[in-house]
Amino acid sequence: MRKFKLITDSACDMPKEYYAQHNVDCVPLGFMMNNVNYEGENGKKIDAKDFYQLLRDGAMPTTYQVTAEQAKDHIEPCLKAGQDVLVLAFSSGLSGTCGSFQVAARELSADYPKQKIVVVDSLCGSMGEGLFVDYVIKKADTGASLEETAEYAEDLKLHICHHFTVDNLFHLHRGGRVSKTTAIVGSILKIKPIMHVNNEGKLIAIGKAMGRKKSLSTLVENLFASADMEENDPIFISHGDCIEDVEYVKNLILSRRPNTQIVVNEIGPVIGTHSGPGTLAIFNKGKNR
Repeated sequence: MRKFKLITDSACDMPKEYYAQHNVDCVPLGFMMNNVNYEGENGKKIDAKDFYQLLRDGAMPTTYQVTAEQAKDHIEPCLKAGQDVLVLAFSSGLSGTCGSFQVAARELSADYPKQKIVVVDSLCGSMGEGLFVDYVIKKADTGASLEETAEYAEDLKLHICHHFTVDNLFHLHRGGRVSKTTAIVGSILKIKPIMHVNNEGKLIAIGKAMGRKKSLSTLVENLFASADMEENDPIFISHGDCIEDVEYVKNLILSRRPNTQIVVNEIGPVIGTHSGPGTLAIFNKGKNR
């Protein structure tokens, strides 16, 4: 029996039904595209496949984080109901969303001194954050206290490994992750970056591969090099509208770890704005990042 409320945000890139199934409140980030507000609390909804086609056609969305007021709107009803709250937030190295949750927690703590609000900076993104949340849910559902669960989350977060590559470097250039020269030269030579999220929760390149298939197999090699998993631990895969590549990667993984549970979902538009179509990412529990 869970003893407190869990809140996270949509940068997890988990299926929408996941949050309802696990009694987790998910606060949405959003984006603007062609002067239309999408996702967020009241934004227009868009299918991921349609979104990625618009990116391929040249659309240039801009994303926005969870605000402190938005965070308060989700936390305060729990406090009014007498519940303590544990927030698991998108990496502070990639967004100001965690900071907004922290501001909201400070302000609400003054109004509800009998309730506890703990905000954990996951230092994770996309389904890396989703995998982190999944482990924390399982801990909370053992009957662990808020303090025990928060301590578990803090100990866990730097063991959630992110391995990913992109198909088009120009989306990373737009986000300031690579230079324009790197994007141009890499595209001409078909060089694919091998990237991860570091201990500061920031996106960094750790290598490169010649060609798409080599980049995907390198991700799998990095997965197994980092892995520190029990038999029932899952592997998560997220993708930017490239399901054929997901199947290729799944087969590589299952050839070496046949009984692994692999959870697949699309990269949502907020993360996908910065990574682009063709992004593929693998997430696992590891020795370290």
